[in-house]
Amino acid sequence: MAKNSKLLYYLRAYSFFLCPKFILRHIMRRRLKEVAASPEREYIMGRVNYYNKLGDGAILPDNAPTLGDHTLKNKKCGSVYFFDTYEFTRCFPDYLRWMLKGGDVTTIPDDPTVVKSRPIAGDNANSVVMKLDKVRHFCYVKDTIPFEKKQNRILFRGDANGKPGRIRFFEKWFGHPLCDLIDTAGHSVNPAQWKGKGMTIEEHLKYRYIMALEGVDVASNLKWVMSSNCIAVMPRPTYETWFMEGTLIPNYHYIEIKPDYSDLMERIEYYNSHIDEAKAIIKHANEYVRQFRNKHREDLISFMVLAKYFEKTGQNIHSQE
Repeated sequence: MAKNSKLLYYLRAYSFFLCPKFILRHIMRRRLKEVAASPEREYIMGRVNYYNKLGDGAILPDNAPTLGDHTLKNKKCGSVYFFDTYEFTRCFPDYLRWMLKGGDVTTIPDDPTVVKSRPIAGDNANSVVMKLDKVRHFCYVKDTIPFEKKQNRILFRGDANGKPGRIRFFEKWFGHPLCDLIDTAGHSVNPAQWKGKGMTIEEHLKYRYIMALEGVDVASNLKWVMSSNCIAVMPRPTYETWFMEGTLIPNYHYIEIKPDYSDLMERIEYYNSHIDEAKAIIKHANEYVRQFRNKHREDLISFMVLAKYFEKTGQNIHSQE
C-alpha cells in the first residue's frame, strides 16, 4: 500500500509539453461541447458552481498575468501547482488573464484567484478551487481488513509542530490507553514524549479510528481514510479543497467530535456499541470518495471551472483564435 508516485507524476507532467497547442485548443472545444451534451451535465455543473462561485462582473486587477506567462520557467508556485494547473490552462488561449495562489490558502483573496484550499465559512467566491497538489492529497487505498477485525484504538500520525489544533488534541488525549498518537515533526518545541516515527498507510489500516485533524488547512489524510474500512474522526472541517469537505455530513461520512475534542471517548464508545452504524459510515464514505475516481469526468469539471473563471471575469475564450 503506497502513496502516489511522484516520479510517475513528473514523467506524465513533463509529457504535457510534447503536445502542440493547436491540438490542445481542439481538445478544449471538444470537451466543453461534451459537457453540454453529457447526461451528467447537472451533476458536473453542480460541482463546477461549487468550486467556482464567481458571479457576472468579477474584476481582475490590471496586473493579473496571462496564461502565456504561466510557464515552467516563470512559475510563481511550486512545481506541482504549476503542473496541476498547466494540464488544463495549456488548452486555453495564452492571452487570457488569471490569478493563481499556491500553498495552503486559509484566507479569501481580494481578487478572483485559483487556489487549492479555502475557508468554508463566509463569502468565499473569490477563492476558485481547483484540484491542486493532487499527487499528495488524492491518494486512495484498497482495504481488505474488515472494520471488526481492526484494532479498537484511535490513531494519529502527523506533524503537530506549530499547529494549534493538533497541539490541543495531544494535550487532551496523549497517553490515553485507547489513543496511539505520535507527533512526526522532525524539529519542534512540542514535548519529547509526543515525538516519534510515522507509519505507512498499510499500518494505519490496522486501526478502526483514524484522526483527520486539520493542520494549516485541511486534513491531508481524509481522502484515503474515507476510501478505507477505517473511520475518520474529526471536528467539523473549517477549510475545503476539491474534495468538497464543506459538503461532508457529520456522523454520516465521518464521526464528528466537538472542536475542543472533549467528547472523543463518548463518541468512540457509542460506535463501538453500534457497529452497524459505524459500518454505515464506512459505506457512505466509500460512496462519497467514488465520485472523485472518474478521471475523465474530473477533467471535464476542471475545464469547466476554468472556462467559467474566464467567462465571469469578462474574457472570451474564443475571441482571438
